[in-house]
Amino acid sequence: MKRRAHQVHRSAVHLKTAAFITLCAALALTACSSSGGKNEVTGESPSVAQSPASSAPVDPKETAKQEAITAYGAYWKEMEKLYADPTGKSAHLDQFAASAALKNAEADAKRAHDRGRIYTGSVALTDQTVTKVDVSGKIPNATVSSCLDISKWRRVDAETKKPVPQPENRLTKYLIVSVVEKYPEGWRVIRDEPQGKSC
Repeated sequence: MKRRAHQVHRSAVHLKTAAFITLCAALALTACSSSGGKNEVTGESPSVAQSPASSAPVDPKETAKQEAITAYGAYWKEMEKLYADPTGKSAHLDQFAASAALKNAEADAKRAHDRGRIYTGSVALTDQTVTKVDVSGKIPNATVSSCLDISKWRRVDAETKKPVPQPENRLTKYLIVSVVEKYPEGWRVIRDEPQGKSC
């Protein structure tokens, strides 16, 4: 009985030793097959290649809404440059507008400049809301509703910089609805329509 127990003990020791050797061999094989600690297939370190995705999927509509609002703000910053420069050379509105919005803005700015007028100051946008968004069509687009405040955007004489009289009843804060489309080169305002309503 004692001898049998001894044989069982010896067998267990042999099994543990064999398992340990197998484990060491496997570890050595893994170490040899790696190239500078990087995975041969992906070129990434094993820890990076094996880590699960850490964030939830992004909603394309929400992304489009944020991008459209950002693009619309950038469009008005470029509009300020266009109207402030009598030569029109310092502005690149075509990077932010296209179609009717670009054509109308450039024509209107040129009319002002031809009369010796420029616009100084700044425009403010508030209450920006995307009322419609389509990301499934050929050209993703969004409709943006904003309150446009032009009270600090003043028309002045290009030479004297003195304010030019404006109609007393003109709206300085009004609702404006715009359509923005996403092209391969980025978002562009294609329509910019004042609604004639104060906000």
